[in-house]
Parts: sequence; structure tokens; C-alpha cells
Amino acid sequence: MNLYTRETGRMTLAGGRDVHIRLLRPGERSAVRQLFARLGPQTRYRRFLAPTAVLTESLLRTLTDVDGLWRLALVAELDECDSGDVVGLGNVVSGEDDRSEVGLVVADAWQRRGIGSALAVRLLRAAEARGHDRFVVHEHSDNPALRPLLRRVGEIVSTDIRSGFSEVACARKRAAEDRAYEWIVAAKGGLLDNRD
Repeated sequence: MNLYTRETGRMTLAGGRDVHIRLLRPGERSAVRQLFARLGPQTRYRRFLAPTAVLTESLLRTLTDVDGLWRLALVAELDECDSGDVVGLGNVVSGEDDRSEVGLVVADAWQRRGIGSALAVRLLRAAEARGHDRFVVHEHSDNPALRPLLRRVGEIVSTDIRSGFSEVACARKRAAEDRAYEWIVAAKGGLLDNRD
């Protein structure tokens, strides 16, 4: 039996390909290196807010140094029969001011298929289950997909714009389905078998 957090799961994309969302394991650096190699220059710029041609050891450590509580990451990967490649990464890092910073990236060839939304929903849900409840996202003004994604998964509390970059503070949008699952977890004594 696992503590039920609903952070993992499968989704089927148009065309029938399956993507599995799971926790990034400590030390899983090669998967993140391979994902970085699948990111175009504009995607890297939008994710890291600077031209980032090389994945430095420092940045790799930042992305993969997870403890499952204060530093949490989820990956989206193709099924093994479809290469098993990691095509998306979402991170949450607890900040000093009770806000947790969120970062999200999907490989260029896999964007606009719902992977980013699925990762974001599960990442915020998993983070909230671990005590994170206020989130901040940094974005470049040239990232038209991020703001609509934030509106789908969160309640935007404030936006601070400086030099073409925005700091967006938000809280996770809670759906009726979440409240139903919380009721089920409470009714079962807090433990459910998490098989998906």
C-alpha cells in the first residue's frame, strides 16, 4: 500500500501513443540530459529564461536533485514499446518565502498534445499533498502557451512584470474530483493502493 497522492498515471495521446507520468528518481540524470537534447533553442530560453545552449552540471543538479518533499520532480515518458524516452519534466522547489517555484518543459516534438497540462495538474497536486500551497512561476513575455496553461490548472493571485519577465503567483485550482478523492482517502483511513 502506498500513500495515495495521484501523482502518477497514464495518458493516451491522439494517435494512440501512451505517456506515463511518474516521479523523477534521485540520480536519474541521463533521462534529463536526453530531454534537454530534445529541446530547441526557443524552448530552452523560455524554460530557463536565458540562452541555454549547454546543460551545465550545476543546472543538471538543480533539475535532478530531488528529495520527494521539498524538491519534487515529475517526468512524462513514452511507453517502453515506444522508446521509453522522457518527453517532459516538471519541478517544484520550496522557496524561502513559503512559495514554491514551479518549472515545466515539454520536448518540442511533443508540445501541444496535452502533456504539459497533465504534468502541471499532477505536479501541483503532488506538491500540495506534501505541504506546498503557494506557487510562483517565472515566465518570459514571449511564451504564449504558459499563461493559458496556468489559468487551466491554477488560480492566478498576482503578476509582477519586470524587464520582459513575469513572476506569476498562483494557487492550485481544486476540482470537484479532488474533493471526492479526498473523501475516499479519508473514508479508507488515508491509504489506498496506487496502481496507475
